[in-house]
Amino acid sequence: MLNMSTPSELKSPCVTRNGMVKLPPSQPNGLGSASITKGTPAAKNRLCQSSSVPSILPPPPSSLPYHHHHHLDSPGMLNSAASLLGSDLEPGMPLVGLKPSLRQLPPLTLPKPMLLERQLVLDEKLLNRLLWYFTTAEKCVLAQVCKIWRKVLYQPKFWEGVTPILHAKELYTLLPNGEKEFVSLQAFALRGFQSFCLVGVSDLDICEFIDNYPLSKKGVRSVSLKRSTITDAGLEVMLEQMQGLMHLELSGCNDFTEAGLWSSLNARLTSLSVSDCINVADDAIAAISQLLPNLSELSLQAYHVTDTAMAYFTAKQGYTTHTLRLHSCWEITNHGVVNMVHSLPNLTALSLSGCSKITDDGVELVAENLRKLRSLDLSWCPRITDMALEYIACDLHKLEELVLDRINLTGTFL
Repeated sequence: MLNMSTPSELKSPCVTRNGMVKLPPSQPNGLGSASITKGTPAAKNRLCQSSSVPSILPPPPSSLPYHHHHHLDSPGMLNSAASLLGSDLEPGMPLVGLKPSLRQLPPLTLPKPMLLERQLVLDEKLLNRLLWYFTTAEKCVLAQVCKIWRKVLYQPKFWEGVTPILHAKELYTLLPNGEKEFVSLQAFALRGFQSFCLVGVSDLDICEFIDNYPLSKKGVRSVSLKRSTITDAGLEVMLEQMQGLMHLELSGCNDFTEAGLWSSLNARLTSLSVSDCINVADDAIAAISQLLPNLSELSLQAYHVTDTAMAYFTAKQGYTTHTLRLHSCWEITNHGVVNMVHSLPNLTALSLSGCSKITDDGVELVAENLRKLRSLDLSWCPRITDMALEYIACDLHKLEELVLDRINLTGTFL
């Protein structure tokens, strides 16, 4: 392989035992010189020569693509060199002591196959199609390859539907003076993330997040708070500041109260999930039904919600709400089912998982009144028997999904 640069000065070279061209000690190794290494540390094998003197080294490993290999003693190699360097270099002529006319030769360019390969891996149009086939985790790694790959991968289209999970301890960096500084969220903003899951955060952490994430005010559509110490005041500030928020999840948050829901819930919310929050009871359902007229999806896991709460839903929600998930609401009975089917007649998905007081009569009410159901979850309802399956088979003709884990079936109906 030949490596050559435009010369600036020609000095007498010498030839080492292995036939490599080496400069005198006085020749500096400037940016214009060529250096080649072969499989050993660069400090031991770096060869520097005047750019007017080409060097011919042993061929590179055969595993490297797109290289043309020749033996040093091969006439073909010398003929190739002669054709590249011009008519002043005849075949068979030694490669030292070249004529001064070679000083004006332009630098050699990469072989066409290597240029083509480089152009392909940096072609943004190609990358825009290729990088769709990688997982989210793989995209995070590939974005570190080079600036062009990062530029392509940081387009929002590659991150749609992805929710970053940020723990409270990851939101700050420790400065040399011992103080904490909130981390930069600019990389998240470049990718246009509209959904976040915040774990173990406080009111202050949420305020810092709102102030430091450029898209928080208008661009964030969904927020999930898990095992966090958010209070009524923090909840109110968050829903007031994040004006684009439409989906909210509160899980394991025990510091806000029903009064906080009354003061903070906003009509723009269309999806709400509340689970393992000890202060949620019937009055929380009253706040939800009164303040969220556009609610389309409600998921609730609350041990203190009773049948009364199921009658709080308004006529507007009867048209808009299509998904209701009641998980482990132990106090809800068949009477609550009566209230629910009359308040929300347009449900297409219903879960009564873990509502242990529901019986076959409750399932019969569901089957007779919620004819649009496509998904029904009755898992962990020990009082349901084979009779419930008969009600479902007779009336729920649009049903596509039925979950019956951990219920008492004898198989008679089947």
